[in-house]
Amino acid sequence: MADAFTQKALPYGFGDLEPYFDKMTMEIHYTKHHAGYVKNLNEAVAATPELQGKTLDDIVMNIKKVPEDVRTKVRNNAGGHWNHSFFWETLTPASSKTTTNDDLRAALMSKYNDMDTFKTEFNKAATGVFGSGWAWLVKDAKGNLDIIGTPNQDNPLMDISEKQGKPLLGVDVWEHAYYLKYQNRRADYLSAYWNIINWDTVSQRFAK
Repeated sequence: MADAFTQKALPYGFGDLEPYFDKMTMEIHYTKHHAGYVKNLNEAVAATPELQGKTLDDIVMNIKKVPEDVRTKVRNNAGGHWNHSFFWETLTPASSKTTTNDDLRAALMSKYNDMDTFKTEFNKAATGVFGSGWAWLVKDAKGNLDIIGTPNQDNPLMDISEKQGKPLLGVDVWEHAYYLKYQNRRADYLSAYWNIINWDTVSQRFAK
């Protein structure tokens, strides 16, 4: 049986996010960590008839319905695959110089007054994640923006998430995402992150 899930090719080279994200980290992150989540997820799906034929979104949004004996494995690895696929699409070489569109900028200004305040609040959520996890900018069911942190490979689409919403922007704060270049300096990694965000992609997510 063919694998249910595969990794998309990155829309840039491993070294194209230099000097902010280094080539070695990107290569290991994509070919080892992300690939590992996909492999483990495919193993779980192959052994669980209830999951076969489901999309990744279907699985992630219905973790509570996953059979209990594989739920943790699926939660971790479906989350890991979804989160990393989302993360790669959020990034772009700094030379791209993308910007928020008018609608997203207006929503951010309405909520946070200015971009600096938004970045400060987002960084606060990201540095506040204890251990491994993610920070997210989400749009809730009413269209309001919020910033939340999730542990491990959880994300705001999951029905087990404490806070839910549609992710627009996300940053990986597992140490494997930054330790080779930034060691324990998560704040420096976050500062670098703002230079390589694909705001065109984030704006498109907001519009949907």
